[in-house]
Amino acid sequence: MGVAVSFSTITEMFDNVTKKFLHEPRPVIMHKVDKKYKGILYKELRRNVELFSLGLASLGLKKEDNVAIISENRPEWPVSDLAIVSLGAVDVPIYPTLTAKQIEFIFNDAKVKMAVVSNQSQAMKVLKIRRSVKTLKRVIVMSAKDEPADKFVMSFPAVYELGNEFEKENPGFFRNALRKVKPRDLLTIIYTSGTTGNPKGVMLTHNNLVSNILASAAVIPMGQDDTLLSFLPLCHSFERMGGYYTALACGATIAYAESPETVRDNLLEVHPTIVTTVPRLFERIQSRLQKQIDGSSPVQKKIFYWAVEAGRRYIAARKQGTVSPVLQAQYAVADKLVFQKLRERTGGQMKFFVSGGAALPRALGEFFEAVNITIIEGYGLTETSPVLCANRLDDYEFGTVGKPVPGVSIKIADDGEILAKGPNIMRGYYNNKAATAEVIDRDGWFHTGDIGVFNAHGRLMITDRKKHLFVSSGGKNIAPQPIENLFLQSKYIDQFVLIGDRRMFLTALIVPDFDALQEYADRNKIPYTNPAELSAVPEIHSLIEKDIQTLQKDLANFERVRKFTLLDRPFSIEEGEITPTLKIKRKVVEDRYAHVIEKMYKGVA
Repeated sequence: MGVAVSFSTITEMFDNVTKKFLHEPRPVIMHKVDKKYKGILYKELRRNVELFSLGLASLGLKKEDNVAIISENRPEWPVSDLAIVSLGAVDVPIYPTLTAKQIEFIFNDAKVKMAVVSNQSQAMKVLKIRRSVKTLKRVIVMSAKDEPADKFVMSFPAVYELGNEFEKENPGFFRNALRKVKPRDLLTIIYTSGTTGNPKGVMLTHNNLVSNILASAAVIPMGQDDTLLSFLPLCHSFERMGGYYTALACGATIAYAESPETVRDNLLEVHPTIVTTVPRLFERIQSRLQKQIDGSSPVQKKIFYWAVEAGRRYIAARKQGTVSPVLQAQYAVADKLVFQKLRERTGGQMKFFVSGGAALPRALGEFFEAVNITIIEGYGLTETSPVLCANRLDDYEFGTVGKPVPGVSIKIADDGEILAKGPNIMRGYYNNKAATAEVIDRDGWFHTGDIGVFNAHGRLMITDRKKHLFVSSGGKNIAPQPIENLFLQSKYIDQFVLIGDRRMFLTALIVPDFDALQEYADRNKIPYTNPAELSAVPEIHSLIEKDIQTLQKDLANFERVRKFTLLDRPFSIEEGEITPTLKIKRKVVEDRYAHVIEKMYKGVA
């Protein structure tokens, strides 16, 4: 296990890996073509990167130029990325869900020279703003059939053709360009999606990412026999470093899901061994499973809950080193009757999931552990390339993010903030020295903005975001995230936003799980014409209130939710209420629902 080759830059990693496996019959990338997965070999990937890189060079792209990539996950994404950085240029990955106005800000801030986009829809967004971005010289569309009729726009195949011609006149150009890239060179500028204000461009060097790849590969085993299913956006640092760069460096195969909505089907088609994901996937799996159990026969329910309890007892005993023969036998039966069927839904070959991007609720991790599905949680930020800490397969604890990865130092400041130092810490924010100085102190410590503590076993526990800590009007400090995670255990709650900063008591905005509500309404003959109406039904309000009271019975009085409002639609990326990585933009939500919030506090002195 570990990386398959030695390297000090991303370009050197690409060069060495593709040379090592040049004649391998197994694919480096898999993607859907005509409803079937098709493999791309190492030699094909290498040649495509060479041609695209040379094509970009013929169009005038030079070292340190900035190029945007706006695309869903597909093979052309890594081809674009590797081609750009092989010239010593810098890529600027952008979420395809962003609006033209948001893209315009990033393009102007980063002085983007070219943009590589996935389809006509993305191209039209860029064309809409091109007169406002003076540095932009060219747009390249990944699919020839989606190429708009505009001379400013070229197709991917056309750039390949330019590269082919350029190579004839400039033999050895690509090889020489690779050699000129150094570890200290800027690799990428990743604009943080942010929950407030304009995004900031995080500058990461080759050395930043390489150090994190090597550290991650040392603690999360991955090798040439592994297949990863990739569905998190490649423009997000977690997927880019873990599900792309580290997988490539270790010689694993990367299979792209068609979309986040098709993951359930793609798992069965790809049979992955590893998946990098966010907690939301596990919430959905558990919710779907719970619905099936609720609709099953009494005997099936009894078997399921017996199996889960046997799994919990087995795991607890195993950690104590005291598994009895009887418990071992019970666990084997539970595995055969229940757990094996659950694992088959993940493709049947899964070794483990790697969870990041947001906190994994302890109860969720423990449930999957009990049914023999392993989740390894890590922690980091875009500014840290991104991994700072990770649980290990043989050393993990739910409710924590594990111990620091090799080369990274972590300490807790006097106010509880987590500080980090290491070769993975960003160079700074692009064109923003003031913002950089706010987060990297004179001693080189990066201030994460997260609050945490080390437990007795040396594992880091994240309690909340520093800026998200509430202070009640009674002077109590309240961390909203653990409370929100607690209520998400209800099968009737899909999204939950705690309200209470500078207020007398806590309230909440709740998006119900409408599928679960429909089933409940149908079962109890509650009339409705569409699921959204159920939010206003008194019986539904009482149902969720009962769950809330049960879940918060162990909370302190000042941490308990006294009032809540059920919303009739989910928070969405399109409405700007959640980030592309599914984090709720608290300020946006509070502003949008200000009238609803004030109504919950009306009449309170």
